[in-house]
Amino acid sequence: MIEPASVPLSAATRVVGVIGDPVAHSLSPRLHNAAFRAMGLDWVSVGFRVDASSTAAAIAGAPALGIQGLSVTMPHKEAVASLVACTPAAQRLASVNCVTFGPNGAEGDTTDGAGLLAALFRQSGFVASGKRVFVVGTGGAARAITAAFGDAGAAEVLVLGRNADRVSRTAAMAGAVGRPARTEEVTGCELVVNATPIGMAGQPTDGITWPVDPGLVTPDQLAVDLIYHPVRTPWLAALVDQGVPVMNGIGMLVHQAALALERWTGEVVPVEAMWAAVADPSDPGPSV
Repeated sequence: MIEPASVPLSAATRVVGVIGDPVAHSLSPRLHNAAFRAMGLDWVSVGFRVDASSTAAAIAGAPALGIQGLSVTMPHKEAVASLVACTPAAQRLASVNCVTFGPNGAEGDTTDGAGLLAALFRQSGFVASGKRVFVVGTGGAARAITAAFGDAGAAEVLVLGRNADRVSRTAAMAGAVGRPARTEEVTGCELVVNATPIGMAGQPTDGITWPVDPGLVTPDQLAVDLIYHPVRTPWLAALVDQGVPVMNGIGMLVHQAALALERWTGEVVPVEAMWAAVADPSDPGPSV
């Protein structure tokens, strides 16, 4: 569903959007459009389903249509990084979740890591400095948050994944405090983050039930799933049953989207209006 803009749409309305596959579930247009209404801007955001074979064509064609910016979600973050001029942060990660189209061409940036840090603080008061963090996953989002935890002063960032080379490269994003993990080491960490698609609606699991065994996570830890569709994954539901405080991925989505809008519009973005746009009475929300 396309949310209405703050003023009637016209041929002068500026367009942004989100590309991904799938993309119909994305809340990004709702968040963007809520901000545009609050800001009184004649802008609109929509979703564009782009399959992997069309990623380059989508990025190349967007400026010709006057599109101001694109959020980038699975599975395109790494591919887009090779198609645009990257900020130092995005170049370091080889991953882009935000593209800005300007007079100097397309610039790719990453806002996932900063978005998660902001969400953690707003929703639970969690600060990464001095903490041990356990990250499951090696994709673009996993690299972004691993780098963010390292930059924020985490005592250690442990990374778990199936491909040893990708695990090592992801852990290296945290610098000297990052290293590959063994599953059982999750018990010594204050924060556990699922940055894989395991549990996402409509995504294959390859027979894997959990990012990490819920039985290894205890109520004195905080568990975060970057997935927000469904709002409570089977993994989070199992953890809640055990008394573990949890958060889903909506918080990161809100804050990374706000950072993207700041890049596109050059204006201060009303984050609370974006939070209000995704408030859902049926959403169990965080348990923290």
